[in-house]
Amino acid sequence: MTSTVIYEGELRTVATHLQSGSVIETDAPTDNQGRGERFSPTDLVATALGSCMTTIMGIRATELKIDLRGMKIEIQKLMKADPRRISGIDLTFQFPAGLTLNEKQQTILERAAHTCPVMYSIHPDIEVRVVFNWNQAVIASV
Repeated sequence: MTSTVIYEGELRTVATHLQSGSVIETDAPTDNQGRGERFSPTDLVATALGSCMTTIMGIRATELKIDLRGMKIEIQKLMKADPRRISGIDLTFQFPAGLTLNEKQQTILERAAHTCPVMYSIHPDIEVRVVFNWNQAVIASV
């Protein structure tokens, strides 16, 4: 078993990761009868995508001896009604100032991000838009 989820009432849940004991609380969003005081379940889907992309990029970066510490993703989840569902996820990557990469390394990291397991699990009706802002990184000549 991976986790347990307990419904606490008032549209809140507590999920526990069984191996580590770490906990995530959720709350329904304000546009769906909740208080919006925690991640919503659909927020977690979008956030899981960003977290997975950074993890897979981190694996490749380690192999390439690149330090991505400080990389940040801004994530925007878009919803649709009837039936209520995620319609899109926008992810914008920001890289640490002074990071030195060549175009080949950038391409390898971008491909790694697009091949994370969560990306492969996202329904094809969900439009995923990804922007890699390498503008603060230093482009090294090959």
